[in-house]
Amino acid sequence: MMSSPGRSQCTLYAEAEACNWDMSVLCSIILLCAYGFFSNLRPSEPFLTAYLMGPDKNLTETQVVNEIYPIWTYSYLVLLLPIFLATDYLRYKPVLILQAASFVVTYFMLLKVQGVLAMQLLEFFFGLATATEVAYYSYIYSLVEPEQYQRVTGYCRSITLFGSAAGSLTGQLMLSVAKAQLRHLVIITLVSATVAFVAPWFLPKPRRSLFFHKSPGAVEERQHNSTSFKMVENSKNKEPLSSQDVSQTTRSFDAGSHSGLVEVLRMLLNDFVQCYRQRPLLAWSLWWALATCGYFQIINYAQVLWENVHPSQAYEIYNGYVETLSTLLGALAALLVGYLPVCWALWGELALCVLSLLMAVCVLIMDTQKDIWLCYMSYILFRATYMLLITVATYQIAASLTMPRYALVFGVNTFVALLLQSVLTVVVVDSAGLGLDVFTQFLIYGGYFAVISVIFFLAGLCKLASMRSSMQEVLANSRTDSPSVSGASSSR
Repeated sequence: MMSSPGRSQCTLYAEAEACNWDMSVLCSIILLCAYGFFSNLRPSEPFLTAYLMGPDKNLTETQVVNEIYPIWTYSYLVLLLPIFLATDYLRYKPVLILQAASFVVTYFMLLKVQGVLAMQLLEFFFGLATATEVAYYSYIYSLVEPEQYQRVTGYCRSITLFGSAAGSLTGQLMLSVAKAQLRHLVIITLVSATVAFVAPWFLPKPRRSLFFHKSPGAVEERQHNSTSFKMVENSKNKEPLSSQDVSQTTRSFDAGSHSGLVEVLRMLLNDFVQCYRQRPLLAWSLWWALATCGYFQIINYAQVLWENVHPSQAYEIYNGYVETLSTLLGALAALLVGYLPVCWALWGELALCVLSLLMAVCVLIMDTQKDIWLCYMSYILFRATYMLLITVATYQIAASLTMPRYALVFGVNTFVALLLQSVLTVVVVDSAGLGLDVFTQFLIYGGYFAVISVIFFLAGLCKLASMRSSMQEVLANSRTDSPSVSGASSSR
């Protein structure tokens, strides 16, 4: 049963008081949640392929798959780094407005324009909107204290998932119950994007950011974190931290306190080296990049596969229900991560191996079994498994990081995923490459996830072998020390 709006508002005010939030911060959270909900309320999203290949746009499958959809991947990749830097330099709000405007332009073009070139330009604007998501998830961190990050992140992420699920369900009900046309779903999506466009204008512009506009306290905290990191690294190597190392660290943060682009890039490079020197973080980041690359390909082209198995012009389709259920199950799987009795530090690699193999099986079932219900069920299981594992990866990475490095590591992982996806798209999908049909593509994607499973199976075996060797060494040392201990006891 859903709680009443009045009770939810009272609860939010009570939590705000408990967290010592002032009214401006509370209003910013409410506005940000409203923006996240309406910008993700897209009833047309589950039916995009059917709309493009239907009578409204009259595009062929080759044009949609091989010429239009790849533009999103390329534009997302090219725009991610400059948007990341611009978000921090402009302090979030202008980039949020840019994202909202990009959504409006995207769905206005989807409604009004015709032709392959126009759809490619539309995909560019959608890539711009996707790349600017970093502003949405980073904005709130500039307003609240670090101990409140987990709670506000939960608010923002849950409201976007709820908006996505509500949009998919609305679209399906409009088609199945109200017998609406696909064009009407695009109109509703455009209206929702227009409503979302209003919210960012009322958000306050933060005075500080992570790199270009840091407060003095943030610089001191950053210096302390880096010095602590070096002390831990040197303690592992049994080497003291020299005064020269400390002075170099201090100078690097003094340089980072300036707003110059060169200093910021140098700071990012320094953070990059420090973060990825940690083997557990590197392993989880590797899975993040590899799996996210394959995940993007599956969700981008699943509708095309369904259209071939179960054409929308001949049968009633249920893509909206599938997207709704997969989103909600994915959110539930992510929520259950905290309750799973698994030692991820010990069994993480083998868990990634088994679940990546499950994802490979789901993709291969979608490809080989020409049954729409098996396709739907496999897609739901695939997305839920990915949501579970990406949540675990996020948690494991976050456990070894200080907060200012979150955006960097997550951004780098996403960039590598997009780089791999671009290579895969050029070779497999793009008409400039092989331009394979969708069934052959999914066969390759299934093999791709199987390769990921093999990689982490070998990594898990190596880790277990290393741990066994270490235990045997400890036992050998204890046996060597035992005679001397007994001798000392007898001499007494």
